[in-house]
Amino acid sequence: MMNTMSTPYSLTCPDLDTLTMERDDLDCAIAPIARYWTEIDDDLRALGAEQAAKIRRVRLDTAEFDYPRAAYWHDPESVDVIADVPYRADGGYDRAHGQVRGHLLDLYLPHAAIVSGGATLPVYIDVHGGGFCYGYKELNRNFCTHLAALGFAVFSLNYRPAPQTDLRGQLADIQDALRWIRANLDRFPVNPDAAFLTGDSAGACLALLTMAIERDADAAEAFGIPRPSGLPIAGGALISGVYDLTAASPARERLADTLGARFFAGLDAAQPFLSPAALVSQCPPPPLYLQTSSDDFIEAETLALATSLSARGCDFELHDEKVPSTRTLGHVFPVCMTWLEESEQVLARMQRFAYRLSR
Repeated sequence: MMNTMSTPYSLTCPDLDTLTMERDDLDCAIAPIARYWTEIDDDLRALGAEQAAKIRRVRLDTAEFDYPRAAYWHDPESVDVIADVPYRADGGYDRAHGQVRGHLLDLYLPHAAIVSGGATLPVYIDVHGGGFCYGYKELNRNFCTHLAALGFAVFSLNYRPAPQTDLRGQLADIQDALRWIRANLDRFPVNPDAAFLTGDSAGACLALLTMAIERDADAAEAFGIPRPSGLPIAGGALISGVYDLTAASPARERLADTLGARFFAGLDAAQPFLSPAALVSQCPPPPLYLQTSSDDFIEAETLALATSLSARGCDFELHDEKVPSTRTLGHVFPVCMTWLEESEQVLARMQRFAYRLSR
């Protein structure tokens, strides 16, 4: 398996007794491990103490939740990895010299496709989640490589997490990544007419807004994108997304408390696109695959988006996994626990969804 990975943060999973460790000891033990897949505090120094503490706490709590799963992460033998490609000139890990980790992407390819050549692979472009402030592409590497093993080229994108930028800046980063992908697709054995966006949680929100930007000039202008990438997006697969970012929504209130009001700056003109119903009405998205579960704490967000799509007559699939009281799946389970039978079924449905729409 080819792997050009250059990250200075390696994934090591020592056997930590996370259930009995004191909080301060656990924080100190988790932080260096989690740097493989997320920022912890290196980008918080310019913030006030209270805001920095809130973001650091969210990151550590989430990393401590993800840590037990990291032991299961692995790359299938059938997948080749091209990692840490700068999609902007400043992409890299050397912060002291102005490099930006948020401007890197990975590509995962079935090895058989590289051997046989051609231009037939459908493409998934993954936007990771993490409450807009947590995670880099490595957080979703296990998900993306297992998706690639099903016969896809999978681009996995970094974007700058808050507080390094705001919502508009994250959407601009994704646009820059899509421009790089569009300009370089002919270097890889892929079908340029079969590109799909996938995202989970906050990444699903960013993916949905990106599809609006690509399809509607008013949306692009509202989010400060002078020229969308033009990459033809045939559809999207959205997992456990947060979609309602209107000013009075509970999700936005929670996020503003953690990230600060500045994260939502400059969005006055974007209000019609921050409500799922309004977005779907103004610029209906391409066909969508929607996944949630009955024990997902934001299940209602996916159901509300599906209702809006149904009312508009859009092409979509809704899958709401019903979880018995004796089981737990929870938020973004197909991404963070790919080894579960339910997750394997989601990946298979994503495969069928993309094949149905590929030309």
